Amino acid sequence: MVVFYFRYHTMRYRFDEEGVHMRWGILMRREVMLNYARIQDIQLKANVIERWLGLARIEIQTASGSAASTMTLEGMADHEGMRDFLYTRMRGVRERKEAVAAGQAAVAGAAAVEGDDALAAALTEVAVELRAIRELLEKRGHA
Repeated sequence: MVVFYFRYHTMRYRFDEEGVHMRWGILMRREVMLNYARIQDIQLKANVIERWLGLARIEIQTASGSAASTMTLEGMADHEGMRDFLYTRMRGVRERKEAVAAGQAAVAGAAAVEGDDALAAALTEVAVELRAIRELLEKRGHA
């Protein structure tokens, strides 16, 4: 029980633009950082005592291949608000990645169109030159 008491009172969370940082411990300090982009699933869990106290655990899962959660935010009072915040950040990262990918595809598409225009112009020049050569050959053949 003493271990849980100190763990709870030394637990610190920090949320920044990159992800969630969690640190705890007195003698052996641990720190875990999880990027929003790696988050796959978020679950709320609470046992009887946690529900009685109005607390819950937020279990964050990544695509690590393990069934266990990657990070557990413990003792959260506003657990639903925190879950919504994490979902918003997770979606924001994905939407930014999709927007960047769409922008890159648009640039590549524009380059392809410009390349197609350049190719069409070059082929038009070749066709004009071939017509000129044909006309010269016809004039020489009739002369």
